[in-house]
Amino acid sequence: MTIQEMAVDDPLDDFTRRDVELESEARAVYVAGSGPAVIVMPEMPGISPHVARFARWIRDAGFTVYLPSLFGRDGAVAGAREGAEVFQRACISREFRVLAGQGASPVTRWLRALARLAHAECAGPGVGAVGMCFTGNFALSMMLEPSVVAPVLCQPSLPLNSQASLESDAGELQTVRERLEREDRIVLAYRFEGDRFCTSARFEAYARALGDRFVAREIPDGAANGDVPPFFARYVDCPHSVVTVHLIDEVGQPTTAARDEILRFLTATLVQPGMSPQAR
Repeated sequence: MTIQEMAVDDPLDDFTRRDVELESEARAVYVAGSGPAVIVMPEMPGISPHVARFARWIRDAGFTVYLPSLFGRDGAVAGAREGAEVFQRACISREFRVLAGQGASPVTRWLRALARLAHAECAGPGVGAVGMCFTGNFALSMMLEPSVVAPVLCQPSLPLNSQASLESDAGELQTVRERLEREDRIVLAYRFEGDRFCTSARFEAYARALGDRFVAREIPDGAANGDVPPFFARYVDCPHSVVTVHLIDEVGQPTTAARDEILRFLTATLVQPGMSPQAR
């Protein structure tokens, strides 16, 4: 998609919209592609054209992408006011816990159920999970579900009130670390060096909790795209969204290298040796 195309609402008409009921709650999920499943969780303020572009890159790399609607208008380029309203509603929703000491957001239970469903539908070694911004840590919480084997955290921004804290509580972190070590897995994580919403202190906290299973990538601020939508221009006054809004889709760019590393990680973890292109 061109910059001009991403400046208008995305109809998402190359995805199949499904109403998926799990844990006694129905949510819209946009599905596309074939092959092992990867769940892509949107950043604030929702499934924007930039988020959909990233999901398409995963689809085109040989995966079935599941894009759940968690907040906002699906496919929308949210204006500054609309985006702020989406953010405010999420902050008071019972589905999300945005402050330190509250533990993982309840919506992660629904997302783990989605991972089980996606694995049953797509088979393969397991499911990938990519969270970003508001949903960044969700990919880690989803590791409580055995089918999730390839977690990616892009600029995890919760809790909002303590950059040295993590959304997952100590018990969850210990359980995830033990699983990572037992199964010889890693967590990939990305942030811009000057990100005020996901600072180096948060990555240091992850490293203390997960040890060398936490593989961090920090990208120079100068590598961020400066042409951003209205919500970001008004409220996100620093480089932040590594694989969406602030990505520069050009060969040799650090953000493009981050995207490609994620695709390689998903392929290495989810595609079995000898798997045919049809099975992928």
